[in-house]
Amino acid sequence: MEILNNVWTALSTPNEELMKILTIPPFFVEIPLIMYIFIYALNITATRKQKLIYIALSIITGIICSFVIPSPYNVIFNYGMMFLLILFIFKLTILKSFIAMIVPTVIFTLLGVLISNPFLTVLHINYEQASLVPIYRYLYLAISYLLLFGVVLILKHKSIALTILDELDKKNKLMLFTNLGFGLLAIILQLFLTVYYIDALPVLITLISSISLLAYFGISIYSLTRVTKLFLTTQELESAEAYNKSLSILHDNVRGFKHDFDNIVATIGGYVKTEDMEGLKQYYTQLEEDCQKVNNIATLNPNIINNPGIFNLLSSKYHEADSKNIKINLDFFLDLNTLNMKIYEFSRILGILIDNAIEETSKCEEKVINIKFRNEQNKNRQVVIVENTYTNKDVDIDEIFNKGYSSKDNHSGLGLWEIKQILKKNSNLNLYTTKNDEFFKQQLEIYY
Repeated sequence: MEILNNVWTALSTPNEELMKILTIPPFFVEIPLIMYIFIYALNITATRKQKLIYIALSIITGIICSFVIPSPYNVIFNYGMMFLLILFIFKLTILKSFIAMIVPTVIFTLLGVLISNPFLTVLHINYEQASLVPIYRYLYLAISYLLLFGVVLILKHKSIALTILDELDKKNKLMLFTNLGFGLLAIILQLFLTVYYIDALPVLITLISSISLLAYFGISIYSLTRVTKLFLTTQELESAEAYNKSLSILHDNVRGFKHDFDNIVATIGGYVKTEDMEGLKQYYTQLEEDCQKVNNIATLNPNIINNPGIFNLLSSKYHEADSKNIKINLDFFLDLNTLNMKIYEFSRILGILIDNAIEETSKCEEKVINIKFRNEQNKNRQVVIVENTYTNKDVDIDEIFNKGYSSKDNHSGLGLWEIKQILKKNSNLNLYTTKNDEFFKQQLEIYY
């Protein structure tokens, strides 16, 4: 009986040293809940190994913050480590990692502000007692974790996910990052107000504060959704406009073939009757070039090139080359939804390679660019090839990637150097540059 009395006394009286030790067990509940909140909210695909590593390292971080680093530096250290763990373990972008840190923090803060004052009022205790008396602290955490678990279930079963983040351009990402930065500042200030003035604040004030924070982030998410929908709609309209232009050209070419069909057959018949095989070969080669042009335009189809940004890029480059009488042969056998690299970096590399090819080919007598996209499953890679006719046969294929190098007048020489920087950041990317008497060739390899 005496043992039970001692245990009850320890649990029902303020004990700072005991509370430090008792803060460790809740980590095993809180950290997985936080992890699943940002996994479901951001639709993150994670393996069992990644989850276990994150939980283990986060628990270690929590223990260090509790026993080694003094307040308030432990809060800064904890958030910094959380960001880095998410960034490197789940391999997300900086923006997505930042949002993964913000989302559970916002939810946890809102719940804390919402239940702290009623909790103290109902039990007739102050903030110090709630923090230092184990039984009160564990009761508060139990209520918080139960509500967090409800949030996890809602995110999981309602399929509420911020997948739109993957579609944002750089400008909108910067706007979102700035908005969330101010949001994080508001959260930190709210936490300090809660800690230092919770005993003095009426329940109504804390309720209004919670509603204000919730409204701020709700409006921010709604605005983000609207902006993103507008951005995606703009991309779709640009794709439709480019596709309509391709369809118009394709229609004119098909009409031309239909109109000339009888003449084409008659011409072929003339070569056959006279057994002029050399003339027939020459005529067939010329006819094949026109057919290839029709095939290229038919390939400029958003259903085939299934990414609006890349479709617009290829369409604009194709029509630019066509205006300079450059023949582009386009082969596309790649699902861009499975592309194993960031679409933003892919578009930068592709745009630079095609721009260089157009500029160099425009100087040649024979103006030809071959662009090929394919998936090589046997080698676990996706391949993009851009090859073009060129004039400078003595070009140094190693020197061209140096910063500032350019064989052209009034050029910065930064294009290929920028590609080199992207390659350095991605271990699964290779770019092989080769040349022969006819073509200068760039082959981008994306491994998976």
